[in-house]
Amino acid sequence: MGPTWLDDAVIYEIYPQSFADSDGDGVGDLRGVINRMDYIASLGVDTLWLNPCFASPFVDAGYDVSDYLQIAPRYGSNDDMVELVEEAKRRGIRVLLDLVAGHTSIEHPWFQRELHAEGRDPQGDQYVWCEELPAPSWSTDIPGTPSWVLSPGPRRGWYLKNFYDEQPALNFGWAETVESEPWRDAVDAAGPRRNVQALKDIMAFWLDRGIAGFRIDMAFSLVKDDSVGNRGLPLTTAIWREIRTWLDATYPDTVIIPEGNEPRTDQPLAFDADFFLVIMEEHASLFDNHAAGILPFQTPKRPFFDADGLGSTRTFLDGWNAVKSSHPDRLVVMSTADHDFDRLRCGPRTPEQLGAALTFLLTWGSVPCIYYGDEIGMRYLPNMPNVEGAICNPTYNRAGCRTPMQWNDSPNAGFSGAAPSDLYLPIDPDPGRPTVATQEKEPDSTLSLTKSLISLRKANPALGAQASTRVIYPGYPFAYIRGETHLVVVNPRRDRAILMENEIAGARPLLVNGVSILNNTLTVEGFGYGVFTLPSGSDGRAGPVSKLRTGTPAR
Repeated sequence: MGPTWLDDAVIYEIYPQSFADSDGDGVGDLRGVINRMDYIASLGVDTLWLNPCFASPFVDAGYDVSDYLQIAPRYGSNDDMVELVEEAKRRGIRVLLDLVAGHTSIEHPWFQRELHAEGRDPQGDQYVWCEELPAPSWSTDIPGTPSWVLSPGPRRGWYLKNFYDEQPALNFGWAETVESEPWRDAVDAAGPRRNVQALKDIMAFWLDRGIAGFRIDMAFSLVKDDSVGNRGLPLTTAIWREIRTWLDATYPDTVIIPEGNEPRTDQPLAFDADFFLVIMEEHASLFDNHAAGILPFQTPKRPFFDADGLGSTRTFLDGWNAVKSSHPDRLVVMSTADHDFDRLRCGPRTPEQLGAALTFLLTWGSVPCIYYGDEIGMRYLPNMPNVEGAICNPTYNRAGCRTPMQWNDSPNAGFSGAAPSDLYLPIDPDPGRPTVATQEKEPDSTLSLTKSLISLRKANPALGAQASTRVIYPGYPFAYIRGETHLVVVNPRRDRAILMENEIAGARPLLVNGVSILNNTLTVEGFGYGVFTLPSGSDGRAGPVSKLRTGTPAR
């Protein structure tokens, strides 16, 4: 199933509004990405993930699509996208697009056609409409929770939304049909089938222009009520299996990655990886220090990558083992951060602390994804303005992780020639803010470390996504063996940590900072990290991690 190139990938996520502005209007664009392609290639990454670039009124930063087949004018043209793909390919880089599968903008022609219709579309509605409000359980007005919105046009009644009111849910059918609720279409009804075909048509359009695949936003929001009885979303995953079968036959080198983990059923998996999102417990338990806020479903905890050393790797390892125990070869994407929450450097976390975090993220058995700017240690900026739907909960501001890329010390940090007041979001006001230009000259910079780690990963298959991962201690220091040939150790806390373990004797350093080994004793200074080769061993496949041994305990 699917291609294998993702096995060795290192992904770089670009939020296009904030990466590079080529025309001086204050908003990033595709030409800006093209102009910076040499820099992207210099990192050693081989895959780009672009957040939505399609035509949109930008109520939700482009996740409200009004035309899937046109690049938004603010970013350029379809020809610019084709050129970007070609320039990336010349450098050995593939391009993934963000595809919003579960909803559109209210400005999409599909919605406007149904909004102005007198009744149901005879070809089958592509959206979900009702003339009388159903049960209260479907009227909770929380972004991200389906609820009903009063029709703003000639059509009577209400439509179902997926996130903001301006994002009507596409109709992929319902798990349960009820005679008294005629708007509940079966998954094989005309409207749902039109939408499945529309997804294929959209994918084909961009695949024919050189795109390598898609990250699917809200991939598991398709069939409504599909999770009733905790059945693993069998109808939604069946749609993706159908699409996977079509891709394998028509575009066999295409990768699809979901937002989150693919629900398990008794059927084959459709996606090429799971995705441990920044807000998911597995990732949050390692890095989230709550600087960006706390969502209603989150329970505040001290992260493992915390200077006080009060966190634990247990939640992460339990989640990892759950994936690998049932599907040993399953890929898992893990990001430094993303466009939807915070950055790796947020709250009290200092640049000195980033080395251990980056070492882990780029040597663990996942597919690593670097969020633009994390390679230089850009900060999450609190109290940013609510631009294009960034604040979707009073305690949750996404704008702070979306600020412009910091290229150099020129005005606007080299992001744009516009007046500061015209920028998409403000530049970090700290005069000591990190920049690419400065860090490219510093051998000990975060950027230099990022490049070195990616290069080390590429040169040593044992550090890749399909080699085995065996934890020898899950506390401080966190120590694990990759492919039975390489030892990695990280100490995210400020205090020294010591590990005694016979099999590390004789390990030879490849990349170290504050780590020493004497016989079977490994000492890691505060915020230290290291990658070593072991004296002997054999390659292994990825699998569940092992249980703990002797070391400085995690709490």
